[in-house]
Amino acid sequence: MEPAAVRRGSVSVRPRILILIASVLLAYLNAFRGAFQFDDFNVIVNNPSVHSLQAWFEGAAGGIRPLLKLSYTLNWVAGGGPFGFHLFNTSVHSLNTVLVYLLFVRLIERTPSLSEREASLAPMGAALIFALHPVQTEAVTYICGRSASLMAFFYLAGAYAYLKGADSGRWRHVISPALFAASVMVKETAVTFPFALALLEFCRGGRKGVKEIARRQWAHWAALFLLLAIMLGSRGYNYFISVSVAERPLVENVLSQINGVAYLITRFFFIDRLNIDPDLPVITGWSPAVIATSVLLVIFFVIGILSLKRRPWIGFGILWFFLHLIPTNSILPRLDIANERHLYLAGAGLFLAFMVEAAKITGALGAVKVKVVFFIFLLIIGSFTVRRNHVYRSETALWEDTAGKSPSKARVFNNLGYAYSAEGRIDEARLAYLEALRLRPGFKTAERNLLSLDRSKLKGTPY
Repeated sequence: MEPAAVRRGSVSVRPRILILIASVLLAYLNAFRGAFQFDDFNVIVNNPSVHSLQAWFEGAAGGIRPLLKLSYTLNWVAGGGPFGFHLFNTSVHSLNTVLVYLLFVRLIERTPSLSEREASLAPMGAALIFALHPVQTEAVTYICGRSASLMAFFYLAGAYAYLKGADSGRWRHVISPALFAASVMVKETAVTFPFALALLEFCRGGRKGVKEIARRQWAHWAALFLLLAIMLGSRGYNYFISVSVAERPLVENVLSQINGVAYLITRFFFIDRLNIDPDLPVITGWSPAVIATSVLLVIFFVIGILSLKRRPWIGFGILWFFLHLIPTNSILPRLDIANERHLYLAGAGLFLAFMVEAAKITGALGAVKVKVVFFIFLLIIGSFTVRRNHVYRSETALWEDTAGKSPSKARVFNNLGYAYSAEGRIDEARLAYLEALRLRPGFKTAERNLLSLDRSKLKGTPY
């Protein structure tokens, strides 16, 4: 069963898919030169449990995120160094871009308030923004960011399988739930999947009642409860949750996340300020700024609710955004308040809402003018993606960039010192470690690194 736009004969899918894949490859070609960075060392390079299939079976397979770790293992065993990991990440992003396009075609194909032109342009435009927006680089160019992009692959594939199998029990009750389970085994944040399916059903044309939606999705809810039971019975997940809960009190975390979500929204626009280690504060009490931010986020959410009936693409985009930030940016504390890779899947719905509205606004303009303006827009965001990829070319380049954007964060200067020492730049490493200690007196990792640097010229330990 082909998408409606194809059945009407208004567009051919295959050329568009090729354009999407080519766009990703052009934007991320220079990412293949990137080095291992940050958590890549703890999770991959210095982690023997992902260095062979036997080690994975003995350890990683029974821990948290087994499919994610299997992907690391297969990359490591295949060889190729960082290049192989980057090739895998870029390939996953290409597939995700295609899935975003196909999923959005099916989502809006029966929306009565959209013209055939709007229903044709919006999914392609949204997919191109998804492919080229520089905010995606942390999930693609940063190797450990794969946790977000690989989870998104199974998540999007499961959602597409569900919509594709509207009249097929095999697709809806077997293939889609299996893909859902796979996404959770990559990253536990995928537990939102059944809620995402309900949102898709509610927002697409020809909406069905709650009972009908529940009947169609029973297998996914059953899978959710089974997966949650397995996770609650897992020693690894229990330890993961206990460490997270101990990070900060609930109220402080919620207040901090209000600021964190606002920060993430701005990343769609401040594309020259992307930062792998943003310096976001832990907020301990209400302030006028926090209250104002809270009000704006509530208004944004209410707009999403109120838009569901008349402009469902706006409601979908806003609610999809909030849904995918709930696991990482709500009540469960994390070491880092917010990371750009959390926007990888969350932003897709907003891209669709933007493109539908843009298609409506530009309807009176000539097709050539619209295409030229949009092409220029894609060139701009694509160029910033290429520029951001270039920052990942070495540890030194990444942490120099980060130090300029987070000049008050001690961890950043410790990692910059580590990068300098790895290149034999001992004097610069010492200054970076001293700056880390000035920013955070008693910072044990920086103290050890500085001591090892002075005693034996060892390059130290990343934090």
